[in-house]
Amino acid sequence: MSAQKAKFAPTGTGLYPIFVAIMAVVLILSNIGASKPVTFGPILTDGGFFLFPFAYIIGDVVSEVYGWKASRRAVIVTFALSIFAALCYWVMIVLPGADFYDGQEALVRTLGPVWQIVVASLFGFLAGQLSNAFTMVQMKKRSGEKMLFGRMAASTIVGEFVDTLVFCSIAAQVLEIPDVSTFLNYLFVGFTYKTAVELIFSPITMGVMSLVKRAEPEYGVQG
Repeated sequence: MSAQKAKFAPTGTGLYPIFVAIMAVVLILSNIGASKPVTFGPILTDGGFFLFPFAYIIGDVVSEVYGWKASRRAVIVTFALSIFAALCYWVMIVLPGADFYDGQEALVRTLGPVWQIVVASLFGFLAGQLSNAFTMVQMKKRSGEKMLFGRMAASTIVGEFVDTLVFCSIAAQVLEIPDVSTFLNYLFVGFTYKTAVELIFSPITMGVMSLVKRAEPEYGVQG
């Protein structure tokens, strides 16, 4: 039984805050991009589609190496910074522009809807990332260091489905999606794409996990 005990690393080293910072930057940029509907033929998505899966990949690394509490803290900090960014955008918009400034309309068009996207992200990201982290950590507690790909795949499917369903339900209003069939297209494409990206990048993610575990001198201290 002791050989199967789940191992984690403390967060006091320099690597953990780097991962949190990357998660925050990816989410903030994703929220800006998500305010733009994007189509590829019949496929509907948004401008943040290529970024958001990487937040989950980083989330998997944090969950696997540092455990549930550290992952939960990273998600909360990441979203708090996203809210702060949205407040900054609002201040930028309401500040009086110079007489020669002619970009106010474009600024409002670009950053104005972001707070609504942040609301969608609030519920989607929190629900999805926490579901992802909880599933991964609970499976690790049962299997120890074994079955890494299995818990990555299971946590990805759970987390991405919860996140995409919640996010798309709210963001659909911002993007003015006209009907149910278009919404289902948006939902299906988002879930399938994000899940596929995470699974395709699984070998790289597993490699990063292995490197981080070796780089953390106290990995295995916390069980």
